[in-house]
Amino acid sequence: MQATTPYGTVHAGPNPGIVAVICTLLFLLGLYFVISFDPSSPHYPNPVDPSDVIAAYFQNHPSSVLLCAFFQFCAAVPLGIYTATMVSRLQFLGVRGAGISIGLFGGLMAAFDIATAALILWVIAYPGIAQDAGVLRALYYLTFAIGGVGLSVPLGLLIAGITVPSAFAKLLPKWLVIFGLVLAVIGELSALSLVFPSLVPLIPLTRFPGFIWLIAAGFMLPKQRLERSEEL
Repeated sequence: MQATTPYGTVHAGPNPGIVAVICTLLFLLGLYFVISFDPSSPHYPNPVDPSDVIAAYFQNHPSSVLLCAFFQFCAAVPLGIYTATMVSRLQFLGVRGAGISIGLFGGLMAAFDIATAALILWVIAYPGIAQDAGVLRALYYLTFAIGGVGLSVPLGLLIAGITVPSAFAKLLPKWLVIFGLVLAVIGELSALSLVFPSLVPLIPLTRFPGFIWLIAAGFMLPKQRLERSEEL
């Protein structure tokens, strides 16, 4: 079937680069309230910290935890919009195949996991919850799992789902394709941190460079179709 479209038709939708910037800023703003670079200041607990350290942080800093939960929940919305927009643009540019569907699955799962982890964090910040050490510990590890490996693995799928089809169609520069493939592999390998805790650093190695990649891809993916027609 032949579908004829005007030469130079521009994809209708939000600018995914700007949407990715908003997502990144909201996510980092949430971390601002719980992350300190001063070793003498209280810091958001790590999973390896003793139970009393974890409990003390949430008991003494409910407002900071609440603000972190709020902004990270907000970050999930533009991530979902970004995913839908990038998939729509790839389809508009004539890309076919399972890759973009895999990217859609990964991006929506990543957005859902960010939102879920943020809502669990909100529960932790709710008055009285942090005073129950057993409940607090369970909720803390749950939010760490969902917001950690639960984000890095699907984020890797999102990046792969955009990178691979774009590489075959030559829609993104080679350096960004290579960067995306590396991030996608790291993201999938981060799943091993569930079995080998020493691999937990793979999670931030996917997450933060991944946001940079999303921004770059959002601005660099063409929005204008150059072909006059395409096969459907």
